[in-house]
Amino acid sequence: MSAVVVVESPAKAKTIEKYLGKGYKVLASYGHVRAFPKKDGSVDVDNNFALKYEVIEDKRKRLSDIEKALKKADELILASDLDREGEAIAWHVADEMEKRGKLKGKKVSRITFNQITRKAIQYAVANPTELNMPLVDAQQARSALDYLVGFTLSPLLWRKIRGGLSAGRVQSVALRLVCEREQHIRDFRPKEYWTVEATCANGEAATFKALLSTLDAKKLTKFDLNNQTLAHNAAQVVEAGGFVVSDVQKKKSKQHPAAPFITSTIQMEASRKLGFTARKTMQIAQKLYEGEEVDGERVGLITYMRTDSTSLSEEAIDEVREQINRQFGAEFVPNKPRVFKTKSKNAQEAHEAIRPTLFERTPESLKGSLSTDELKLYTLIWKRAVASQMEAAVLDQVRADLTAGNTILRANGSTLIFPGFRTLYIESTDEPSQGADDKTLPPLEVGDAIHISGVEPKQHFTEPKPRFSEATLVKELEAHGIGRPSTYASILNVLRVRKYVDMDKKRFVPTDVGEIVSKFLKDYFGDIVDTNFTADIESKLDAVARGECDWKPLLHDFWGPFKARIDHTQEHVKRSDVTHEATDEICPECSKPMAIKLGKYGRFLACTGYPECKVARPLNDNGETPAEPEMSDQICDKCQAPMVIKAGRYGKFLGCSTYPACKNIQPLEKPKDTEIPCPTCHKGTFLEKKSRRGKIFYSCSQYPKCKHALWNKPLDKPCPECGAPFVTEKVTKRNGTEHVCASETCTWKEQIQAPD
Repeated sequence: MSAVVVVESPAKAKTIEKYLGKGYKVLASYGHVRAFPKKDGSVDVDNNFALKYEVIEDKRKRLSDIEKALKKADELILASDLDREGEAIAWHVADEMEKRGKLKGKKVSRITFNQITRKAIQYAVANPTELNMPLVDAQQARSALDYLVGFTLSPLLWRKIRGGLSAGRVQSVALRLVCEREQHIRDFRPKEYWTVEATCANGEAATFKALLSTLDAKKLTKFDLNNQTLAHNAAQVVEAGGFVVSDVQKKKSKQHPAAPFITSTIQMEASRKLGFTARKTMQIAQKLYEGEEVDGERVGLITYMRTDSTSLSEEAIDEVREQINRQFGAEFVPNKPRVFKTKSKNAQEAHEAIRPTLFERTPESLKGSLSTDELKLYTLIWKRAVASQMEAAVLDQVRADLTAGNTILRANGSTLIFPGFRTLYIESTDEPSQGADDKTLPPLEVGDAIHISGVEPKQHFTEPKPRFSEATLVKELEAHGIGRPSTYASILNVLRVRKYVDMDKKRFVPTDVGEIVSKFLKDYFGDIVDTNFTADIESKLDAVARGECDWKPLLHDFWGPFKARIDHTQEHVKRSDVTHEATDEICPECSKPMAIKLGKYGRFLACTGYPECKVARPLNDNGETPAEPEMSDQICDKCQAPMVIKAGRYGKFLGCSTYPACKNIQPLEKPKDTEIPCPTCHKGTFLEKKSRRGKIFYSCSQYPKCKHALWNKPLDKPCPECGAPFVTEKVTKRNGTEHVCASETCTWKEQIQAPD
């Protein structure tokens, strides 16, 4: 007997074929093999939402290879990933082979596994199942909804705003969240408040801090001390002294570890701790899942990275508890394994959380096998998974009240009694702690006299909610039930690609175009971009995936009202209603009203009498006309004059303030240093830069002395064939992501990720 096994990526195919041995031919589909044609009508709304698929052009060869291999095989084993997309890929491959008449008399089976290890693969092959059609239907429904929104709403944006724009069922909700947060920041008015902090001692050598909590027998609220005079008067009362310990409360508390990673939490933590984008995190996780060479053998290092389950298998729990006992001691192993509740209603408990495939494979043991970024992410996954099953940390919390008459100071502190899981991992900081970061109090007893050595009134202002980072936006989307594990990275990436947002200090800032698109969608399609509506759609898709309802009624219920809204907006809304914003300002030349308009480079103020009157002025980020150029803290490296921030065709940049005498320009942000040494001059390192056309490239930091430049991203990984000091990452539509030797004389390359 022989079988053809179809997986998604070639890297995975190599590993699995080695595990299965003779009789099995493992081929890669390189992702989806069929898709909707890129034209209107692929979802036939007049024919009960019949779907029209076509083979993706560069997948014809992949399907031909599968077809050819099936001629000599008895069985087709579908082994794509164990999520909706993977189930759909499996179905498309089987359906296409059926249409070509290649499955007559052949067995078709489906296998799934959440880790690429010899044991897991052999078990999956020995226990095959059938295609999960409810999962396939849910994926088809999601694709159809996204198609209907994109192909219907995007052309409306072209006509009402400008060409080249797009709208998406989920991306538009994410954009709305970003824009609403920005408006919240603009509208926010800070409120002043003060605190009074005293430096105290009770005869011990160590001092401690206490805050004023009660003044004149009245418990202070946040804004009771709202100006300097009140704060200084309160400080004088504290300075008078006479404080005695009146109450001491002690209690032990336990701090429990976080659950092992799911897709959303690994993206959040990798963003916070490692500075990775969601897309980068998932690309690296994919490599760790599919396998790397370790001790001469290619092995999968982590379980499947698209999951919303926090469960660990019994085998994994036994293994991790042994690892904790071996590495940290028996006191760090809880009496019972810790069980975490999964928040997602549709989480498949057969799946596991993201964890190492072998816990004894420590990060230290992989230093010679992984790239720098791979090792960073693997370390994060290993620590989080191990810590999740370690004993809780125990803290001794103390609260003391210090009283003088009707005035009370309150001191809070805690001491780490037993570190537990904190020995290994602390969420959001990942720094081992032995109590150094905890506020500690000296031994205090009721009746102890307290000496006040200093009193400091501190001014504070309330602050708005911060802009979203990748981590906090993923958290917000997840909290609203928007998107699913496989979609977060693409949602965030498309906002950047469409120029709907810029990144400022790794935070999302909506562009002028992004805000106008969001306002248009909110004004005319408010329910479509409403978080509750989108979450409801996700819940209905989950119900389809569980086999509880059919998918076509879902499309029917959505399409009728949506199409009616499209037609009404097309007929009754003018372009100027969307792109023009009236102001109270009058044109200085013709006395007609001025309006804020959207131009090629952003918003500007212009006369409504255009084209007869061409008065126009630029606007800054606050929507105001700048009185003078915005100065930066940069100095021109040619004439030493200050640099100013300017806006041009390709965005904002730095220009010399003495222009046109000095025409020096520089990027607004400093180029990112890859820290890969230049092999030409051996002095500089490659910097990430952007060309005039907006394309990323990498050039030596010694430019113009050294003009070595690369279009592909250099990676800190030597070529395994010729020993060149680094390889590059090449991304193309045809071949996906490849690692390619940087040497012109070496032809080594390796497939990393299949094309979309």
